[in-house]
Order: sequence, then structure tokens, then C-alpha cells
Amino acid sequence: MSPRLQPAGGFAATGLVKRFARGAETVTALAGVDLRVDAGEFVALVGPSGSGKSTLLALLCGWETADEGRLEQLGPLAGRPPADLGWRELALVPQALGLVADLSLADNVLLPARLRGTTADAEPRARALLTDFGIDHLADRYPHQASLGEQQRVAVARALLLRPAVLLADEPTAHQDRGHADRLLDAVTDAAREGSAVLIATHDEIAWARADRVLSMRDGVLTDGPPA
Repeated sequence: MSPRLQPAGGFAATGLVKRFARGAETVTALAGVDLRVDAGEFVALVGPSGSGKSTLLALLCGWETADEGRLEQLGPLAGRPPADLGWRELALVPQALGLVADLSLADNVLLPARLRGTTADAEPRARALLTDFGIDHLADRYPHQASLGEQQRVAVARALLLRPAVLLADEPTAHQDRGHADRLLDAVTDAAREGSAVLIATHDEIAWARADRVLSMRDGVLTDGPPA
């Protein structure tokens, strides 16, 4: 087990409501969501497409603002809004992946360290993640030269690079075969064991089995346990 490089965190949401305008109609994407994920916990969020999972992650990472409710960071992150947190505090794997087109795959993984000015210290871990995820031989290629599944592994490696206090991931195994999906889930599980607060939105039932808790979402309503 790798040592923690910083104190662990976590987050708690109370009564989160998010509405979107769709023409003349108002759609409630989140209907009073209560959620807490503590340091060292791996939580799987499941539900059909359009149920509100991605909207919830967008609020938790600061990409969207709730219409109602409260979001709090826990532990040493308390009092800091998500938008003010760096990759070491809160890391995200979005469905769109968000790789930088003019950086190599290796440099995409190293991007969080480069933004902090600590690239040299992070290079051994970046190489290890690339090797663990079976993409070390692609390190010098650019995103457009890699498959979608390979790009997704790069995005997960980038998120894990600095051992973040909070890790959010939206369908992190969606484009993987079973072997590569298991490697990614091993790494996510290890992150939680090392102290990260981990929440992933996923349709992968094997991920559900690995999680400490499973939460279900449907029509913006969050409930405990897997779907029936």
C-alpha cells in the first residue's frame, strides 16, 4: 500500500436540487439528494441513463451549481468549494475524458503534477500507472492516435496520479474489456484503501460488488442499495 501524500478528505451533500429548462418545460434532474462519502470509502452510484448520475457528479466537482441544498467538503478540505480544489484534492474522470489533444498520453497523465510544478516527483508514478493499465507502449502518442478505451485509461491514470483526497469517476470502465476494466477497478479500490473518498457512476455490476456501498438513482432520487 502506498503512503498518503496528504490528509484525506470526503464530502457531504444535503438536499441537492438541480433543475434544467427544456424549452418551456422545467426538468428536475436532482430531487433533494442526500449523500456522504468519507475518506477511505468506495461508493458505486448506479441507475439508468438520464437518471441524474452525471448531473450529481457535475455538482460535486463544481461544474454545476445546485438550485437548492448544501455541499460540504470534509476533513482538511472543509470550507473550500469544489471549484477551488486542485487535482490533489479532487480528481474527476468525466465521460468526455477531457484529454488535451496536443499533449502526448504520458504528458496528459502528468498534467496534474505539471500544474502544481511537481512533474519530476510524479514521473515514476505516471510510468507505473501507464504500465499497470497496459498503455506504457503508447506513452509518446497523442490522444487521436489511441483508441477510446486507451484514452479512458489515460484519463483514469491522470485522475489517480496525485492520490487525490476525493475521486469522482463517470463510467470509468465503459469502454474496456473485462481484463482492462478489472485493472481500473483494482486501482480505484486501492485509492480508497489508501484513504481517498471514491464515488463512481457505473453500469458495471462487477464494480458494484467491489464497492463498500451501492446507491441507486432514478428520476433524480437517490436511494440506498442496488436497483431491484
